[in-house]
Amino acid sequence: METRRLGRLGHDSSVLIYGAASLGGVDQDRADASIQEALDAGINHFDVAADYGDAELRLGPRMPEIRDRIFLATKTGRRTAEEAWAEINRSLERLQTDHVDLIQMHAVCDLENLDLVTGKGGSLEAAIRAKEEGLVRAIGITGHTDQAPAVHTEALRRFDFDSVLTPLNYRLSTDPQYAADYAALVDAVKASDAALMTIKMIARRNWREGEEKTYDTWYRPFDEQRYVTAATAWLLNGHPEITGLATAGETRLLRQMVVAERERADLTPEAAAAILGEVQDYTSPFVDIPI
Repeated sequence: METRRLGRLGHDSSVLIYGAASLGGVDQDRADASIQEALDAGINHFDVAADYGDAELRLGPRMPEIRDRIFLATKTGRRTAEEAWAEINRSLERLQTDHVDLIQMHAVCDLENLDLVTGKGGSLEAAIRAKEEGLVRAIGITGHTDQAPAVHTEALRRFDFDSVLTPLNYRLSTDPQYAADYAALVDAVKASDAALMTIKMIARRNWREGEEKTYDTWYRPFDEQRYVTAATAWLLNGHPEITGLATAGETRLLRQMVVAERERADLTPEAAAAILGEVQDYTSPFVDIPI
């Protein structure tokens, strides 16, 4: 699997980042199988969060064996320094490790939350303390709404975050405002040599009212290999600024994404966009976010 430099952190990260949200509601056997599938595919960057149900607990038992083989990132969604400090330490216990490579301020999707995180007594203070004490190596920020790129650009003005995790897919890129906000974020990331990672690459649309939710994702994902491969090719082949993309929060979709990463070389971004343009119900996932 291709690896890319993770900004100034220097780690050669696999372009697929294991999205451990997929482990939040599964048993240990299913978790172990999925983790092994990722490792076998060459994924060396794992991303989890304290808010992902039991995901940290599912990853923890594997850490004694694989900790030195992977870049490990988690997130805190708490907004005060006191709460975030407690959660960071709880995450270390659940993950069965004495440090993580990256702690991320989770779900910072609007300026109100950015103010809470970066203000006096905010969770960023806990992250800085954790870095000073050797519990984390780096500090990042994440978000998952159509405002996220603009908010993350402002975040980089306020603090020198080591990484940004923000949404991007072909459909979002066709919205002029979103495209402009994303372009401004890319400029800010390049100026600071931060790592830029993305989410929601295979989001197809929201689940419809009454529709059976056949996957654990809060959105209806692409699951046909043709479209998963096109979405991957469009993102990775056309956006060299991206250091990696998080796999979907569903263990059953990992295989398609691994196959897509291998097959994408044959698709130009333009050809991939044409394939995705065939999909009649392809919309922004941020119409109605149930979280």
